[in-house]
Amino acid sequence: MSDAFTDGRRFRVLAIFDDFSRECLALVADTSLSGLRVTRELSAIVVQRGRPGTIVSDNGTELINMAVLRWCQETRIEWHYIAPGKPMQNAFVDSFNGSFRDELLNETLFSSLAEAREKIGAWKEDYNRNRPHSSLGNLTPQEFPMKSKLENKAA
Repeated sequence: MSDAFTDGRRFRVLAIFDDFSRECLALVADTSLSGLRVTRELSAIVVQRGRPGTIVSDNGTELINMAVLRWCQETRIEWHYIAPGKPMQNAFVDSFNGSFRDELLNETLFSSLAEAREKIGAWKEDYNRNRPHSSLGNLTPQEFPMKSKLENKAA
């Protein structure tokens, strides 16, 4: 996604989202997002959370370059690109992006990258920790994986 500072300069936000838990794993704001930056962010998440089965994304320029392809080969993580112009093929992320845009980006004037990062980080924490989702049995994204683990152990 992209937005602009009050002086008109543009910035971008990379959203990394877990379809299973509906948790926002990262919202990376910067004036430019390269494929190398994307792979660094993904590598950090893999170290912290474990290796995903598949990554699904749109066809943004930062996602369809040699750095991402090389990273997929090195990590042996499958990458699936949705069809161009078909955001419903990645419906959870599309819904998340809509909420993020409506609740924060469209409602906030950012004067600097530091300010944008601070407010985006606070929004992400609120989203993950304080918002129950009906699709998760009215649990928050942060609570859901813990409850799922407990239920799996009990079964």
